[in-house]
Amino acid sequence: MGKALFIVDVQNDFTEGGALGVEGGDAVAAAVSRHLADHGGDYALIVASRDWHDATGDNGGHFAVETEPDFVTTWPVHCVAGTEGAEYDPGLVTASITHHVKKGQGKPAYSLFEGVTDDGETVEQLLNAHGIVDVDVTGIATDYCVRASALDAIAHGRHVRVLTQLVAGVAAETSEAALAELAHAGAELV
Repeated sequence: MGKALFIVDVQNDFTEGGALGVEGGDAVAAAVSRHLADHGGDYALIVASRDWHDATGDNGGHFAVETEPDFVTTWPVHCVAGTEGAEYDPGLVTASITHHVKKGQGKPAYSLFEGVTDDGETVEQLLNAHGIVDVDVTGIATDYCVRASALDAIAHGRHVRVLTQLVAGVAAETSEAALAELAHAGAELV
């Protein structure tokens, strides 16, 4: 029975100065790197996700191309494949990451479970292949992709811990609501 660490969307466009920069994003990148240095050996899998959107089109309505974004289901252009904004934040040390997952790729995607590795493996396949029962979740943004990823891990039968010092959200109120929802769904907040 192994344990996995999820690092959700710690990317330039989601940290300070990015297209959808979250306050505290750079600090999360540095804190996750410290966590990896101190505890990386505790994990059988370390899976990092990145939004990886197409450069053309609206990515299934995800990008507000013709209208103003509503910041609920439509967003400014962000994390376009191959751009600096889609790359990991420079404060995130990626050497110990065992699997990189890209999500989006032409359609809206919030959960790390919606992504695939470059070899086409899903996160569920990775977890099953390695006998993973326990998942620690970190990353950006608490109230969107961290929330969706943790809820999906619970739905896939995993015991989930959200490492609350290693997440950053868009807004305090929605982040608190997301953490409360996750706790109610069975996640442990540590």
